[in-house]
Amino acid sequence: MDKLKILVVGANGQIGRHLVSFIQENDSLEAKAMIRKQEQASFFENLGAETVVADLEQDTEAIAKAAEGVDAIVFVAGSGPHTGKDKTIMVDLDGAVKTVEAAKIAGVKRFIMISSFDTTRAAIQDASSSFAPYVAAKHYADEWLKRTDLDYTIIHPGRLTNDKGTKKVEAATEVERNEIPREDVASVIVASLENEKTIGKEFQVVTGAKSIKDAIDII
Repeated sequence: MDKLKILVVGANGQIGRHLVSFIQENDSLEAKAMIRKQEQASFFENLGAETVVADLEQDTEAIAKAAEGVDAIVFVAGSGPHTGKDKTIMVDLDGAVKTVEAAKIAGVKRFIMISSFDTTRAAIQDASSSFAPYVAAKHYADEWLKRTDLDYTIIHPGRLTNDKGTKKVEAATEVERNEIPREDVASVIVASLENEKTIGKEFQVVTGAKSIKDAIDII
C-alpha cells in the first residue's frame, strides 16, 4: 500500500519537528517538510523526509508548487503571540489563507489546521490588547478554511509546553483550559490524519486521561 504523503507547513517549528519525526516513524505516512531556508533541511533529511523550500510570505503559487504530489497538508506554522502584529497578519492569517488556497490549486483535499485554543469572537474581545490580534488572525483563518469544500480538521490545543508527551489527552468541542505538550499535539495530528471521523470537525485538546486514539475517535 502506498504511503500518504503529508506536507508539513511550518515544519521547522517545535510542533513541526515532532510531527515530521512521528510521520516518518509511521508505516502508512511520509512527510514532506516545508521550510523557509535550505540550511534547515539537514534535520529532516536525517529523518529520511523530503524537504521543499518555500516562504509563507511568498505568493500562493509558490506554496501550491510545494504541495504538488501530496495527499494532505498540515498547517503548524505560527508567528506566536509575542511577535509584532505585522508577522501575526502575514503568517497566522495571510499565510494560512494562502496555504488553504494553495491546497485548492494543488488539488489536495485533506487539510489540518493547528489553531489557538479559543478563536471565537468572544475570545477576541476578552483577550488582552497584545494577544487580541493573534486570536483574531487565527479566528479568520479558521473561518476561511471552514467555508471551503476541503476535508478539514481544526485542532485547538491548550497552552503549549515542552514537557515530554504523555499520550493522554482530553478532546472535545469545548474542554476546560489546560496545558498540553507540543509532542502530544503532534501525536494528535497523526491520529487525526488516520481517522476520517475528524473530517469536518474542530476540537479543543488538552492533557487528560484518555489515549489519543480513543479521545479522537469519539469527537
